[in-house]
Amino acid sequence: MVRWDSCLETEENVNFARRDELNIEEREESDGPLNFELDVCHQDPEYESPTPLSHAQVRLITSWEAAWNVTNAIQGIFVLGLPYAILHSGYSGLFLIVLAAALCCYTGKILITCLYEENEDGQLIRVRDTYEDIANACCRKLSPNLGGIVVNVTQVMELIMTCILYLVVSGNLLLHSFPYVPMTEKTWSVIAFITLLPCVFIKTLKIVSKLSQLCSLVHFIILFVVMTYCLTQIHQWSWAKFKLSIEFEDFLISIGVIIFSYTSQIFLPTLEGNMKKTEEFRCMLNWTHFFACVLKTTFALTAFLTWGEETKEVISDNLPSFLQTLVNLCLLTKALLSYPLPFFAATEIVYACISRGNYSNYSSPLFALGLRGSFLLLTLLMSMFIPHFALLMGLTGSITGAAMTFLLPSLFHLKLKWKKLSFSEKCADISVFILGFLCSLAGIVCSIRGLLKVFGEG
Repeated sequence: MVRWDSCLETEENVNFARRDELNIEEREESDGPLNFELDVCHQDPEYESPTPLSHAQVRLITSWEAAWNVTNAIQGIFVLGLPYAILHSGYSGLFLIVLAAALCCYTGKILITCLYEENEDGQLIRVRDTYEDIANACCRKLSPNLGGIVVNVTQVMELIMTCILYLVVSGNLLLHSFPYVPMTEKTWSVIAFITLLPCVFIKTLKIVSKLSQLCSLVHFIILFVVMTYCLTQIHQWSWAKFKLSIEFEDFLISIGVIIFSYTSQIFLPTLEGNMKKTEEFRCMLNWTHFFACVLKTTFALTAFLTWGEETKEVISDNLPSFLQTLVNLCLLTKALLSYPLPFFAATEIVYACISRGNYSNYSSPLFALGLRGSFLLLTLLMSMFIPHFALLMGLTGSITGAAMTFLLPSLFHLKLKWKKLSFSEKCADISVFILGFLCSLAGIVCSIRGLLKVFGEG
């Protein structure tokens, strides 16, 4: 199987694309242009609103709908790697699952705080819409658009790399599901690519949202199958399987797998801005992370108690052959259904940036189709010809993932709110920044060592 633990920041960073899941409903197309409606008032007079998504229209959503989307974002495919993380981190791994939930929930809240400023009456007014806007506000004195450019480049890089990873994982799963078929992994990846060709015709967020709902359903089926089997083996459980001594490098990998399974920060500004009751956002974020923490802890614990030292990187490899094939096919389905999310979001970001420049020649439907087709082909070529892609993904993810989840939210919060923060809040932000930096550094070191090792052996 592909070493998923080396891809510390993979699916979790698809979360920007989850903004397409905000129970977005498309109205019937009219003769006039579509408008991207946001419930934002009292805009900063110096703030220039971003170009609306070219094909999408958003309506306000309830707190329950927002909670469902956050849950989808933090219950990704790499949850299946948590039992393996527990194997290498022991009791500390269980503590890390709880700590990661608290930290990611906190950075989500402070990121949203950066969207607001107080007016003369002391009332909080939403003056920014997106992560890009926050970055531009922080870098305004240096360069008006520098922060937004950095954030957009980071987002597109993460989303494209995630699309490539889905193709790699799909090819690997097909190879292991049908070992008797004389085909290579790259050939299977091409077959998976063919099934994804209709993505170039996806022009509405409604279609992407429907695929996301199916993806979430498949995910919960996978967890249900694995946990049901574990419960049938409860007579073999023993707390003695937990070890107190841990290896440092394996522990670092475990930290990355656990922490980055909670990331959802990239899409939170858009989500909060389209809630009917924005005052319920913090409560919603608390409850979603709490339930995610309970589910992840329960899943990781039951799986590890079942297999102990024999726990494999992807827990489905521990299952009996008939269940393993079933789960692998479900994982394949989930990977293919997940692909349109980062793909659509990446192409929309690029398309919006081009449209913002008022290049009329690039605003035609034919150009949009060509752009999506080019991105789709790019992901296939990179999945086939980049050597050791999993390790490369781990390297880039360790940089961009930690930045979007820990470094930038805490840094932006300190920059925009420094005068209003208490001493304890400043210490909390600085601590989160340092932790994010250490996690990023650890991921970079592990990924570089892995790359040096495989190239040295070659």
